[in-house]
Amino acid sequence: MDEMAYEAGLDPLEFRLRNYAERDQNLKRPFSSKKLRECYHEGAAKFGWDKRNPEPRSMRDGDLLVGWGMATGVWDASMQKCAAKVTLNADGHLTVLSGANDIGTGTYTIITQIAAQTLGLPLEAVTFKLGDTTLPEAPVQGGSWTAASVGNAVKECCDKLGEKLLKLAQKMEDSPLKGASYEDVQFVNGQIRLNADITQAVVIRDILPASGEEKLEVENTMMPNPVNQAIHSLHAHNAVFVEVKVDPELGTLHVTRVVNAVAAGRILNPKTARSQVLGSVVWGISMALMEESVMDHGFGRYMNHNYSEYHIPVHADIHDIDVIFVEEEDDKVNPLGIKGLGEVGLLGVAAAIANAAYHATGKRIRNLPVSIEKLLL
Repeated sequence: MDEMAYEAGLDPLEFRLRNYAERDQNLKRPFSSKKLRECYHEGAAKFGWDKRNPEPRSMRDGDLLVGWGMATGVWDASMQKCAAKVTLNADGHLTVLSGANDIGTGTYTIITQIAAQTLGLPLEAVTFKLGDTTLPEAPVQGGSWTAASVGNAVKECCDKLGEKLLKLAQKMEDSPLKGASYEDVQFVNGQIRLNADITQAVVIRDILPASGEEKLEVENTMMPNPVNQAIHSLHAHNAVFVEVKVDPELGTLHVTRVVNAVAAGRILNPKTARSQVLGSVVWGISMALMEESVMDHGFGRYMNHNYSEYHIPVHADIHDIDVIFVEEEDDKVNPLGIKGLGEVGLLGVAAAIANAAYHATGKRIRNLPVSIEKLLL
């Protein structure tokens, strides 16, 4: 895309905007939602892209060549079959079970949040247990589908448990909730209360003792909506803007700034989501500049299968990274409108760095990593 933009005499961002796809032309379907255009605009504004001189080798910081490059990412917004179980004890404590796992992406946090918000409980009243094959079956953590799969399964379980709670609350003496449907009430601050008059409420912690029940349980398996999957193209998108600085005598290249604008549906927790994208950007810098497996073809073995020779970034390699989450609502991708972040944050980073390297030096590197010897040739 970057090469075509230069051949056409257009700014790389303008070239993409002129060729923007409003529909998935491969599947011939509409997108369930697509905010890539907004990613372009918000990312470019934050980065200051309008100040870019398009001519290669035209921008400098002292003796260093400065390059600005950008690229785009797109990733499937998938959801898998997933089971979950929720149990509410008489003391008002909720336990959530699902055989998912958390590799540091914040699954513990977001699932606890979903359960707590659905039933109006404080976070400390919810315990999420995962990572065990004895628990209800959940998909492996990959493909950027964990939040959508486990989150929607837990939300549905909590809604079903909420319906059971409401029925028990309506049987309590002088209950203000008699005759109310599930849509007529809200679960807030440890209470079930009427939408029409929030002063009319029942404390959740009082319901089970009054009913004589020791606990309430719901176990359920959630499936993706096959109709929406069949008629829509489901994807998350991002736009990455990168600044590099190159020493023209030594060939050393440093990524000094990155802006990553992401449209991934409903962001459940901005802090854990941002951390995922920060990690993805570091991963992309590593991919672009450092990571390379060297094969001994005589013996069929990798020669650098250790951290002393297989290079990855350290703190000094990473500079300013800005993450933008573009607001995006999607009621078709899944009930909670979640699109995964695990992969999309990486996409486009290495390409943007290579494009920035060209802008800085005038040398087009098509094979990663972008190393010193390639820039000096």
